[in-house]
Amino acid sequence: MNLPTPAIVPQSAVRRLPRWALLLLCLAYIVPGFVGRDPWRGADMAATGYMLELAQERSSWWAPLLGGMPPDTDGLLPYWMGAWAMQLAPSGISPELAARLPFAALLALTLVATWYGVYCLARSPGAQPVAFAFGGEAQPRDYARAMADGGLLALLACLGLAQPSHEATSYLTQLCCTALVFFALAAAPYRTAAPLLALVAGLAGLVLSGAPALALLYALGGAALCLCSPASSGQPQRHLRAMGLVLLAAALAAAVLAWSLQLWRWRIDSAYDDPSEWASFARLLLWFCWPAWPLALWTLWRWRKQIASRQLHRHLLLPLWFALVAVAAAFTTQPSDRALLLGLPAMATLAAFALPTLRRSVAALIDWFTLLFFSASAIAIWVVWTSTQTGVPAQPAANVAKLAPGFVPEFSAFTLAVALAATAAWCALVAWRTGRHRAAIWKSLVLPAAGATLGWLLLLTLWLPMLNYARSDAPQVQSILQVVGQPPCVLGAGLNRSQIAALRYHGKLIVQPAEGTAHCPWLLVADRRTPSAPSAGVDGQQWTLAAQLARPTDRSDFIWVYRRSSP
Repeated sequence: MNLPTPAIVPQSAVRRLPRWALLLLCLAYIVPGFVGRDPWRGADMAATGYMLELAQERSSWWAPLLGGMPPDTDGLLPYWMGAWAMQLAPSGISPELAARLPFAALLALTLVATWYGVYCLARSPGAQPVAFAFGGEAQPRDYARAMADGGLLALLACLGLAQPSHEATSYLTQLCCTALVFFALAAAPYRTAAPLLALVAGLAGLVLSGAPALALLYALGGAALCLCSPASSGQPQRHLRAMGLVLLAAALAAAVLAWSLQLWRWRIDSAYDDPSEWASFARLLLWFCWPAWPLALWTLWRWRKQIASRQLHRHLLLPLWFALVAVAAAFTTQPSDRALLLGLPAMATLAAFALPTLRRSVAALIDWFTLLFFSASAIAIWVVWTSTQTGVPAQPAANVAKLAPGFVPEFSAFTLAVALAATAAWCALVAWRTGRHRAAIWKSLVLPAAGATLGWLLLLTLWLPMLNYARSDAPQVQSILQVVGQPPCVLGAGLNRSQIAALRYHGKLIVQPAEGTAHCPWLLVADRRTPSAPSAGVDGQQWTLAAQLARPTDRSDFIWVYRRSSP
């Protein structure tokens, strides 16, 4: 029995979103964050450090080390890509920019794969809108294109996508590979070569970037959906079974590849074992997936009869499976936000299928909330920037000086021009959206996507010097260099991977493990116990405390500098 679809869409509602506008929006989202900024402390800085070690042939390509420590993720593919890009880049390109270029391509590929994945799912028979008695309903191809535009806009609007998707780390590689697998499963009933290529690349990339369990779950879930789908779902039963068998073979191949490379690890390490911590996880879901998650829940509610039917509607079950896997991974592994990142394309897809069912009042609420939120955010960014440049108003500049002591504001005519152009485009878009004659189905997600892009672009132009000063280790490393100079090597005790990479990148310092045999004149300690015993396993009688250096924006984050006092 075919259940009536809740989607009621006339042909007038599937007008084409101008390609130039969509491409310009994607470009404005991708470029900031990859160009012009320093590597930020944490996973971004650590990954850059390993890439430099490989590119400069100071470490093994199969077992990279940084300060004597291996990477905290098993997959080596992201480090290889960054190192290869550094080696192949022309001399005029900085190493960090060269390393980011392939990751910028991965983000672009993620957006493309998500668009085509939604497009293929929207062409499914169960996803089609209600046929009108006298015609005039949306045509399948136009409807699928409009839904794909809506899905891409929903992905760009997700608040949690911005920073992780602009870091040259394994998490962006996993996101791109997840989007490729999602596209492969969505497009499999309609094409052969492209889905097969995307499936192989996606599953292999997930394994080689340290997520073999996700590769296995995606493939097994897709196989179950294909093998259990009845012939009435729009595809011959033989074709569906063939796709299911291919997916089972792909799952087996991914498992064998991970086993042969010794990538299987027990990674269950949840920070939410205590029920009292569940509120923290709920807050993460609330802001990280906004605004996709409320629209996705609305989709599940409005399409609930189709989900519960025996038809196994692929346009609902496929993104639901990917989203559930990501949420489960975020709840059981660390870091939770990076695991949840992989579910954003699926959640954006579910959000897109809410668009044909939204009431006018709900769409208006989304527009007004988005308009007020992002306009207020843009005004705040402009006010703080103006204050730091001119001193008017005085209080924001005083707050910046208090939070980031030593920061010297910088002025760039180019970044100012870019920020002004983006703000003008936002104002023009708001004027367009408030026009009553706009009936496109994707209209409710234009302001969220453009607002998120505007906020990200303004932060990475007007606030870039402040963010680099606050989130980079460069100021602290420069303070260390003023004390130690340029010794042949320094010993490190308690330093994490990001700190070691920053010392190597910003200070050209070679950090050796304190427990090793290297004889270096200086010792850097991040976990000081007592002045006489700077670190476990280090003889405090050989060292004299020379300086206590904190990060300018975090006075509790110290590095203790010791000078060797005995030969």
